[in-house]
Amino acid sequence: MSVAFAGNSIMSPSREAGPLRVMIVDDSVVIRGLISRWIGAEHDMEVAASLRTGLEAVNQLERINPDVAVLDIEMPQLDGISALPQLLAKKRDLVIIMASTLTRRNAEISFKALSLGAADYIPKPESTRETSAADIFHHDLIQKIRHLGARLRRKPAVASPPLAPASPAAPAARAPVVARPAAPAPAAHAPSSGSLSTRPFSTQAPKVLLIGSSTGGPQALMALVTELGPVIDRFPVLITQHMPPTFTTILAEHLARSSRKPAAEAVDGEPVKPGRIYLAPGGKHMRVVRNGMEAAIALDDGPAVNFCKPAVDPLFTSAIDVWHGNILSVILTGMGSDGMRGGKDIVAAGGSVIAQDEASSVVWGMPGAAANAGICAAILPLNQIGAKVTRLFAGDRS
Repeated sequence: MSVAFAGNSIMSPSREAGPLRVMIVDDSVVIRGLISRWIGAEHDMEVAASLRTGLEAVNQLERINPDVAVLDIEMPQLDGISALPQLLAKKRDLVIIMASTLTRRNAEISFKALSLGAADYIPKPESTRETSAADIFHHDLIQKIRHLGARLRRKPAVASPPLAPASPAAPAARAPVVARPAAPAPAAHAPSSGSLSTRPFSTQAPKVLLIGSSTGGPQALMALVTELGPVIDRFPVLITQHMPPTFTTILAEHLARSSRKPAAEAVDGEPVKPGRIYLAPGGKHMRVVRNGMEAAIALDDGPAVNFCKPAVDPLFTSAIDVWHGNILSVILTGMGSDGMRGGKDIVAAGGSVIAQDEASSVVWGMPGAAANAGICAAILPLNQIGAKVTRLFAGDRS
């Protein structure tokens, strides 16, 4: 593949559909070997290089010219968070997926990496001897490489939005300014979101807001909750974001800072009240149950749903028994189809579904599945969803 240079930056040529070139950067020879074997088994991707340090990655980037980099956080000589801006300075459209173990420090660094331009993150298992953990890591990594790499097929519209740094001791004072996410490549098999039909909004007044998201979700959620103050004050907001333990703790802190409203991981048995954001904790499905006259959180340690835990469908479906048709649900950017089946159930019960549109989604998987299923009352850009939701809770039914 020919490569043009502008200053110190790699200018990637227009790509035809071909194998994605993946650069693996990790100081663990075991992890490098695992990922190399997994990538080698896929028809649509190939290992461009397997490197031990971030310094090697920065120094050899022009020669390797990868499409995607899987970048470990903790490495000798130059760690992942230090290498990240240097790699993007040399190749601005490089898709970087940060990899780290599940510690609070690494979770915070992963969120910082998103603000610096990383496309996504993935938690590494503590031990590759744990078959189930390794299987999940394998599945999620390959899917992230494939779907995030697909954005190379179309020039992104704008830069990915930043996340404000979270601190456990920091007050929920000022919300960060968040831009719209980068536009991904459209799915080859799906029609454009602009060509899909929608159904009327429910005539029943919503009493709860449910949100589901995955890849690109943290950035999208930051943008959305800044606009939902009037809704949060009067109604409960429940969110399921595909995310592991520890990471959801950090995300809840970001949501509190951005919305300037109370936001926390949900606790089993706690009542669901207006004025709060409830986030499904990593590793648990969040459902809602009726407890006397109140709604209450029910955390479920059952098997993964749609390869996810937490998953969106359990939240959506369980809410029907509590609020019946008085539900408004929003499906944001993410891989897969989680939320589509639960959204169908909500619509059948008399509620409504809004999906994020293709152009503003990092990956138009989950919202695209809902849109193609014909269950959406609106398919909107991210920067229009907050205003629409606010109007619907204020009484607008159009």
